[in-house]
Amino acid sequence: MVIFSTAFIMVVLAEMGDKTQLLAMAFAAKYPWKKVILGVLFATLLNHFVAIAAGIYLNTLVPQHIVEIVASVAFIVFGLWILKDDELGNEAEKNRFSIFWTVAIAFFLAEMGDKTQLATVALSAQIGSDLLTILIGTTAGMLVADGIGIALGAALHKYVPDRVVKKIASGIFILFGILGILNSMGILNLY
Repeated sequence: MVIFSTAFIMVVLAEMGDKTQLLAMAFAAKYPWKKVILGVLFATLLNHFVAIAAGIYLNTLVPQHIVEIVASVAFIVFGLWILKDDELGNEAEKNRFSIFWTVAIAFFLAEMGDKTQLATVALSAQIGSDLLTILIGTTAGMLVADGIGIALGAALHKYVPDRVVKKIASGIFILFGILGILNSMGILNLY
């Protein structure tokens, strides 16, 4: 129980105000919250499994700045995609898996090299023996923290016109993309 509690609390605290929490909020302002939470759950399970199983060796396989650049470019692409004609949004809503996969892929990329993933790596390296409990604890922590963001995004969707939500969501994606690129180039030191 101590391992679960440590993993859970560590991730909830690390995720509050993090870019992935804001990402979940932006998605929930545009898409149904149930699809967003399922995408977040899938991406988190996969991401934290990777962090636990191979995260210690990630930097020896792929340099961190490359991972950050790829994730940052993906953020900019998602931001521009949101501004694209509503035909793309309507197509995504017709196919129930499109929204899920959009959220899951964006969230997975955003978590690569993020502080919660790195904290999961550190915790698994330190404890090492109960990897399933760490995975469950960190995933539960992500769902609680991002659930708060999703609830705020869903509420925002009810009271703010879609065109405003699209511009705000797009701006968040593009901003985090630009900040990530600047950070990977050493111009900013975000973490």
